[in-house]
Amino acid sequence: MCGRVRLPNDYSEIKIRLRFDATAPAPNLAPSWNTPPTGDMLVATYSADGRRISEVMRWGLIPRWAKDIKVGYSTFNARADSVADKPAFRDAWKRGQRCLVVTDGFYEWRKKDRQPFAIAMTDGDLMVMAGLWDEWVSPPAGERIKTCTVITCEPNGVVGALHDRMPVILEEKDWARWLGEQPATEQELKALLVPCADERLMIWPVHKKVGNVRNNSRDLAEPVIEQDLLL
Repeated sequence: MCGRVRLPNDYSEIKIRLRFDATAPAPNLAPSWNTPPTGDMLVATYSADGRRISEVMRWGLIPRWAKDIKVGYSTFNARADSVADKPAFRDAWKRGQRCLVVTDGFYEWRKKDRQPFAIAMTDGDLMVMAGLWDEWVSPPAGERIKTCTVITCEPNGVVGALHDRMPVILEEKDWARWLGEQPATEQELKALLVPCADERLMIWPVHKKVGNVRNNSRDLAEPVIEQDLLL
């Protein structure tokens, strides 16, 4: 499960880190410490003319055949073991509409007491997740909306203490293959959809106000120091 992410970073730094094409315009995306499904996500795609570009997409994939935008309310995650076959995602998979979902980390809730935890990369780097995207045309207005989903897999030891799913976090060496900048077979792509190593992630408890999507401030990601919140 991955249902809440954050990305407060400065875009000028993200652009350099992700090696976005220098001629591509900067997306209009405000910093966020609490982005929920249907919110705006920063993604990297590989354009038809061979450039790695940044785009802002609505979180919750709406397949192009959908008749209603509400489909996207339940498609913000795609299971790695069924992403190639499930109707909502299989067309995007077959068309190679893969993307990198750029975040600074995500939140997860401990089941027994609904205590939220922040999860981030141990080295402080961006957390880049494997995703799919599609473009939906709304009837009858004809508005074009690009949407995305985050692919999830079995958890590693860190996230497994909280939940039975986690986002697929891609290592930098795999970004180009996932985007299609380098050739890869379907088998090779599916082999990327696995949990990252435990030592790559750090975790800490945060205030329960992160559960309210109306809250979106820097302090949401600050650790809560209380003995009874320790795992």
